[in-house]
Amino acid sequence: MQKKRKQTKKTGLPPESLVYTGKHRHDNTYITLVQYNGDKLLEQKTVNRIPEAKPGEFLNWYDIRGLHQIALVERIGEQFNMHPLILEDVLNIEQRPKFEDYDNGIFLIAEFLYYDKTTLEIDTEQVSLFFGSNFLISFQETESDLFQGVRERLDTSKGRIRKRKTDYLAYALLDAVIDHYFEILDDMEDSLDSLESEILYNPSHSCKAKVHALKLSTLYLRKHVAPLRDAISQFSRSDSAFIQPETGVFLRDLYDHVIRVVDMVETQRDVLNGLYDLYLSEISYKMNNVMQVLTVMSTIFIPLTFLVGVYGMNFDNMPELRWHYGYYMVWAIMLGITVSLLYVFRKKKWL
Repeated sequence: MQKKRKQTKKTGLPPESLVYTGKHRHDNTYITLVQYNGDKLLEQKTVNRIPEAKPGEFLNWYDIRGLHQIALVERIGEQFNMHPLILEDVLNIEQRPKFEDYDNGIFLIAEFLYYDKTTLEIDTEQVSLFFGSNFLISFQETESDLFQGVRERLDTSKGRIRKRKTDYLAYALLDAVIDHYFEILDDMEDSLDSLESEILYNPSHSCKAKVHALKLSTLYLRKHVAPLRDAISQFSRSDSAFIQPETGVFLRDLYDHVIRVVDMVETQRDVLNGLYDLYLSEISYKMNNVMQVLTVMSTIFIPLTFLVGVYGMNFDNMPELRWHYGYYMVWAIMLGITVSLLYVFRKKKWL
């Protein structure tokens, strides 16, 4: 089953209460500040403190990994004038994907997904983005580098990313998340193909468990993708001053990608339903084959049982009992009946 996180940590607390609902960790919070413009890129990394931006005409990306230090997250919110409800959503890692437009910035939540090919389960990591005119802050739970591709594009100054504003950086980060969905769907499709072959050629009880696991993963994926579709739709239609007109075409393309993901999820759900029906059909087919063999064997042995039952009564006035060739004749009759029945079954294609 998919991993579920309990939400009882916030029960009874007032709104804007900052409570981290993820797993408690005792390691550090890593913050990377990437400052860039069309000509230059600077990068500095700190541990458990907010790096100071160097002066100049730069766009600033604060990449924050680790949410367990609530006081540090609160200081970040104070420095960038983030609404307390934003910080509450950042720390509450079971939030639905969402889009919110504030006076001083735009806030987005998405889910980065992981797929385990062995257990056929999906796990999630919440990614939160808040950006204004010249800064973007990304929050994630773990230390893993989810945006390595975007970082490489910034380092090598490939494409238009260094020449655009922070709204394009937010688009690039969300695009990386959604592109990973396609990788997960490809991996799940491989699992479906493998499961289909197993059901066709060697159906077993484990196939049923795998179908169930993939169904849960598909539902779990749909649960996180469907609200993201709505969030990206709002993002693409927003008239916020923080979104440049030239970014609109990329946001609409991003929305199309999410729609494709939703369609692929629905298709895989239909395929899974078909696989479950196929599993039941194959199990039923195997059972029918077994019953067919048992029925043929029973049909053959019924007349043989009758013969040996008759000649097993040992009456004195049964002439065949004293006939010298009686025993051999009974065997010949039984073999003849067996061969005749097998011939009839084969001719009627029951075997």
